[in-house]
Amino acid sequence: MAEQKPDGIDANRITVALQRVYVKDASFEAPNTPSIFQGEWRPTVSLNIGTKTNDLGEGAYEAVLALTVEAKQGDKVAFLIEVQQAGIFVLQGLNPEELERALLAFCPQQLYPFAREAVADLSNKGGFPALQLQPVNFEAVAAEAQRQRQAEQAQQAAGNAPETMQ
Repeated sequence: MAEQKPDGIDANRITVALQRVYVKDASFEAPNTPSIFQGEWRPTVSLNIGTKTNDLGEGAYEAVLALTVEAKQGDKVAFLIEVQQAGIFVLQGLNPEELERALLAFCPQQLYPFAREAVADLSNKGGFPALQLQPVNFEAVAAEAQRQRQAEQAQQAAGNAPETMQ
């Protein structure tokens, strides 16, 4: 029989649950208004995505998805939006590899729709068309990050290997 925790949660059971979603930080800057509104609106948009996690103890984790969106009209910045969308997740019963995958892919994937909505809302409230960000495959992003880490580790191991005499 599985060990029971005092609160009735099965210690051997896998639990993946989203407890809370919140905006941790958000900012909007439009340094070149109102002149940026003149002329045809054909911006160049760049998106940078970052994630970080904090272990809150007892299988709870805070995941933070940071989006930085910059829209330029020619060489002028139309707007800059920064959003940190966060959530508290309960992740229990996962092995270390599964836990890493959940923190790098699953959690950001759950937070991204909320962050997209915040970006669209901020751009619209700033007087610009609502910016609709494209979907992101966080599984692919996590897999690529893992491949890069493994390649770097292999390269470091090769660089630290003792030289052999022939």
